[in-house]
Amino acid sequence: MDSASTDFEKMALEEGAEASDRKLLIAVDFGTTFSGVAWAQTRRPDVQTIIIQWPDNSSGGLEGVSSDKVPTELRYNGSDCQWGFQVDDFGPRHQWFKLDLDPSQSRGVSDLSRMYPDQHALPPGYNVSGEKLCTDYLTALRKHTEAVLKHKLPQSILKSTPIEYIITTPAVWSDNAQAKTRSCAEAAGMGKQLMIISEPEAAAIYALHAMDPHSIKVGDTFVLCDAGGGTVDLISYTVSGLKPILQVEEAATGTGRLCGSTFLNRIFNKFLVDKLGLNEEWDEEVVEDAMKRFELVTKKAFRGSPTEEFVIPVPGLADDPEQGVRRGKFRMTGAEVSQIFEPVVQEVITLVRGQIAATNKTVKAVLLVGGFGQNAYLRETIRGAIDPDIEVMQPPNGWTAVVRGALMKGLSQLEPTTARVKVATRSARKHYGTERMTKYEAIKHSKRPNYWDAYDGEYKVNDMDWFIRKGDPVNEDKSFKRQYHKVWPVAEGHNKAVSQDLLVSPDPDNVGAPVYKDSGDVKYLARLTADLSCIPANDLAQKTGKDGRQYYSVHYDIEMQYYSAHTKYSMVYKNVKYDSVTVEYV
Repeated sequence: MDSASTDFEKMALEEGAEASDRKLLIAVDFGTTFSGVAWAQTRRPDVQTIIIQWPDNSSGGLEGVSSDKVPTELRYNGSDCQWGFQVDDFGPRHQWFKLDLDPSQSRGVSDLSRMYPDQHALPPGYNVSGEKLCTDYLTALRKHTEAVLKHKLPQSILKSTPIEYIITTPAVWSDNAQAKTRSCAEAAGMGKQLMIISEPEAAAIYALHAMDPHSIKVGDTFVLCDAGGGTVDLISYTVSGLKPILQVEEAATGTGRLCGSTFLNRIFNKFLVDKLGLNEEWDEEVVEDAMKRFELVTKKAFRGSPTEEFVIPVPGLADDPEQGVRRGKFRMTGAEVSQIFEPVVQEVITLVRGQIAATNKTVKAVLLVGGFGQNAYLRETIRGAIDPDIEVMQPPNGWTAVVRGALMKGLSQLEPTTARVKVATRSARKHYGTERMTKYEAIKHSKRPNYWDAYDGEYKVNDMDWFIRKGDPVNEDKSFKRQYHKVWPVAEGHNKAVSQDLLVSPDPDNVGAPVYKDSGDVKYLARLTADLSCIPANDLAQKTGKDGRQYYSVHYDIEMQYYSAHTKYSMVYKNVKYDSVTVEYV
């Protein structure tokens, strides 16, 4: 994928060509601190382009700043909404609002985020809800992307080619958060045909594709560490096949935490304030210049030696030999920089070690992607903290690996012949099931309330039927079906709909799936409803119950399809999949 100039003459198809099989695919890496966009046409899947031009607050045009990504930040000035590079370093701004979509994640507030808050960041939910912030940001991102494409492709193609969007989410997000992400993206104008792909899976697809194929063997296990600005996400895969394309299976479920490189900046900021804040000339401009040097130079150049020395500009500060300030410059030692890195890097190492242990396999390599993942000191520190036989590698284009992989995944969904890496199976992250009626057994159910079922002529209890258990392998090419049965007296009339509640249990301590709905941490996930109003009453099966009464008897299936970062549920009656099935996330 070329982020520089692309041969758009190859992209521009003849205006008279048939466009029925052509789509324009746009991938969005909706990140915690930075977001990226890539696009391609299904008729030219080999030409994949990163958007690198972004508006800033001074140019007023599309091309104010050149960068592979744009900050995930917003600021409201009355009715005006500034976003990305338009938001300067001064004054309040909205940051990290993506995480508000899933407050259930414990990583939402880490020790680092409590100890080192951003002094300019507005608190979550302040004045504006997380959903509105995400929708407004994604709207700005979409409008800019489509404006850029108007300069890259002929108008005839843009008018005749359907656009489909892909958006990425963390692997550990809840089903509710996935649904909120979809809702925000749809409200932002990204369409109903939206694909959702997990961030570490997208990164793994690109990273494995970028590796030398001769160095990969069946059985090799890789840990993918996507270390970004705000979050660090990990997931592991084992190679299960090499031909015709590389196939992998999930070796351990995803983990993640708030311990990205932004915390290095925050710790450095606190270090500066503690060190130089009492200087009479200290002000915001001093901080801005110092932060820029730390971000662009110090963080990248640091190698871990205590004898290293770094010069930080602190313009306007008076000379102070005791503080190390001379001629507007402050000298930092490698030991001081190491103290800034230490708390953040140690959190990442804990995650990496945990993911390696969770695979229960011999890990061949840790693949570092994401902006922080390109850091040399992080790479070397991880290398020294794990088994020396495990390689630590930084694939090319690591900062944009997620959006590149998301685009590759999206293209392969629409054009399977373009697939280069396929995730054959994933591990279920939770128990999924429904509540059912079971025959009462005095010994087994002695402590449970029971009730008389007139149709079957026996006592019943309600317990759980788990159709997917945590850790089970699931394949997006294969749907799961479970049959259910409902009856009701004919005297009550024709039911216009049949509903089924779906339940979920995260089982964080891995103690096993609960037997009953009211035990453990069982929660409502969704409600499926099949509209039967179009079926005449005399077409519904009738059976005679044990009590001699007539009952309507409906047998139906719940069909489940598990994808990279979302699930799809359908209700099937008499081999007909009802499009009218509605899913209400709770």
